[in-house]
Amino acid sequence: MLTRINAAKCIGIDAVGVSVETDITHGIGIHLVGLADTAVKESLLRVLTAMESLGHRIPGRKIVINLAPADLRKNGSGYDLPIAAGILASAMESPPPRIGECLLMGELGLDGSLRPVPGALIYAEYAAKRGLGAIILPRLSALEACETRGIEVYGAGTLDDAMGILSADPQLCSDCLVSGRVAGSLRQCAAGGDIPDFADIVGQRGAKRALEIACAGSHNVMMIGPPGSGKSTLAKAVAGILPPMTPEESLRVSKIYSVYGERTGNPGLVRRRPFRSPHCSVSVSAMIGGGGSDNIVPGEVSLADCGVLFLDEFALLPRSVAEALRAPLEDRRVTVSRLRSKVEFPASFMLIAASNPCPCGYYGEGDRCTCTPYRREEYISRLSGPVMDRIDIQVRVRAVTAVDLRSRAKCEGSREIAARVARARELQRLRFKGESIAANAEMNNRQIERFCPLSPDCRKALESVVCRSGLSMRAYYRLVKVARTIADLESCAAGQAVGIEPRHILEAAGYRFLDKIGGR
Repeated sequence: MLTRINAAKCIGIDAVGVSVETDITHGIGIHLVGLADTAVKESLLRVLTAMESLGHRIPGRKIVINLAPADLRKNGSGYDLPIAAGILASAMESPPPRIGECLLMGELGLDGSLRPVPGALIYAEYAAKRGLGAIILPRLSALEACETRGIEVYGAGTLDDAMGILSADPQLCSDCLVSGRVAGSLRQCAAGGDIPDFADIVGQRGAKRALEIACAGSHNVMMIGPPGSGKSTLAKAVAGILPPMTPEESLRVSKIYSVYGERTGNPGLVRRRPFRSPHCSVSVSAMIGGGGSDNIVPGEVSLADCGVLFLDEFALLPRSVAEALRAPLEDRRVTVSRLRSKVEFPASFMLIAASNPCPCGYYGEGDRCTCTPYRREEYISRLSGPVMDRIDIQVRVRAVTAVDLRSRAKCEGSREIAARVARARELQRLRFKGESIAANAEMNNRQIERFCPLSPDCRKALESVVCRSGLSMRAYYRLVKVARTIADLESCAAGQAVGIEPRHILEAAGYRFLDKIGGR
């Protein structure tokens, strides 16, 4: 009897349908066709051993398994469950009643137990869009997909559990249903206690102000300062002042982590903005994304989507890695191309880069620097001009002085700063209603002309800055976007709309000191 089991394949953060067709006819042997990779071909041995372990009799006739469409390469161990279910269903006198309305994905152990697979959330969303009634996943994978709307999510422990659900066993269906039971009990996750509070960071008022502006408008930041000045601590504290994720952002980030395989066993969607901090020796593939042509996974720029990508010791990054950041910083998406495939991932992150000003780290701190002018120039030249052009805010972080340590003046905490950032983001959300963006940093040139009107005095101040610093056209527009964010913060404090003023232009220009170095 011919049976068809619904399955799927992840491509980026989307899925396409795969139909597992099984037929038992006269003859001998087991044949798997449909452009399957090595892992899928190996699944036959796992499937047969698991069936024997659970006491199922393997049909003594020819079994043909086709993974359709035949021109789509299938990879991974997630097809174990649909293949096993297809064999068992084909051996029955009549197919299970729910076989057509369920999507199945999962890896089988030799004892018949089910093991989690990456991409559970993506499979569940695909099944819901296709109008299927249910999805059957391993228990840990089902927890990941439990908040998917419009579909019943079942977490099966064994192959027999999955077959019981397909057969509409009321007890098994009740015991294995995850979606209603788990999703309803989830709470909004708050920021963890491991995030530094701005109130505990001594001094650095200028850097704190720059980071507040950056978070309010989702601008990229470059911090340059000596060792021990607090650059890393400031960057980590940013996680405590970012606004909560919207439901759409939460779903998108969760799908990225789902296909990456880092969400296994964690119930529900990702509710904290990601904070990624790869080492300065990171490779291009790890940063941008890579893998084989049949299994492309997201890189750090995509794992930081809707959050923060912190790159410490930015000047020590391999040149190829730094240059590879150009496209994601500009387009907020990244395309990973391989011989037979091309996958696009979201990459709308806020970059926070940190670097020392010279090899010894103490240039500009009195007479402590031991570097020659040539070594200093060589070191700072590692900061790629095109990449720096895409960084909106460049700030000097000075060493903490003895006076700062003695005074210990009470500073604003992250809670107060986060409240201002949230109000500014809400102002931008209302401004960009109907547009495809949510923050000032995402504006294109047309949107800048529309949403950032400049008075004659502002244009005069801007022309003066451009002539003095030699800004590129890209830097010109980024300066205007930062000025718009500064005006938004002032609007929230004043309780009324504030347009861009010359003082906002001048403050924004003060955050581009690197443009004066090396003719940038």
